[in-house]
Amino acid sequence: MTLTKDESGAPSADPGDSYTPSERRLARERHQRARSRRATALGALSTLVTAVVLYLVVVNAPGWPRTKGTFFDAEYAREALPKVLEGLWLNLRLLLVCGVAVLVLGMLIAIARTLRGPVFFPLRVLAAAYTDFFRGLPLIINLMIVVLGVPALRLQGVTVDPVLLGGTALTLTYSAYVAEVFRAGIESIHPSQRAAARSLGLSNRQTLRHVVLPQAVRRQVPPLLNDLVSLQKDTGLVSIGGAVDAVRAADIIVGRSLNYTPYIVAGLVFVALTIPMTRFTDWVTARMDRQRAQGGTT
Repeated sequence: MTLTKDESGAPSADPGDSYTPSERRLARERHQRARSRRATALGALSTLVTAVVLYLVVVNAPGWPRTKGTFFDAEYAREALPKVLEGLWLNLRLLLVCGVAVLVLGMLIAIARTLRGPVFFPLRVLAAAYTDFFRGLPLIINLMIVVLGVPALRLQGVTVDPVLLGGTALTLTYSAYVAEVFRAGIESIHPSQRAAARSLGLSNRQTLRHVVLPQAVRRQVPPLLNDLVSLQKDTGLVSIGGAVDAVRAADIIVGRSLNYTPYIVAGLVFVALTIPMTRFTDWVTARMDRQRAQGGTT
């Protein structure tokens, strides 16, 4: 770049000059573009070859004609899809209500486990016992106990609605997992953060509310979203109590026709619903990693 002098005598850049990259840099950029094209072509080719091999293996299997008629019948798929989508509305409502309840209850349990001082020892023990029990108890058994066991008690004023009872079981189990996610976030905050807040005159409650929890929740957003993705799939388990959701709607058609295509339809509907949430979780995780690398997120 050529420097000239303006009217005041100060040096300035000649507007007629422009930067010209060296031949070495141009060659390096061409090489990088070529490598990128080769890698893309190789990835596409290997994917195509794998798909063709799998297709040939499946369609040439001895039992493929019978399997195709039992699991991939287009007529039963058309019959099942509207009813599965109608039942899916129940799964979405369960996801929304249980998701909010899980976040609130999980946060309360995590706070209880991180309270300091001997006076809170019984509360910490109860919170730890809760998380240990429900994280160890299989979800399907928890659902059976709540959905089938609570109505058997014939308690006055207690609902026997399988949807409400199934949602309660989901909330109990997932709150234990979410509580541990929140607790990990709270304990990841450096003690100097608390000390600085206390030195500014904030009480323990104010420090927890304004300093610790905001940072802890922000750090744990990706694992929380993963738990919500799992919750979305597990809402289909409420069908064991008779609730007509997407899975139960498919089960009714299977019981009548003895064809399992409706199960495939229900599974694909859940997959189609889960993939956007999974990709959103990946995007949030990558975004937070970039911000953390640049010093934008603690």
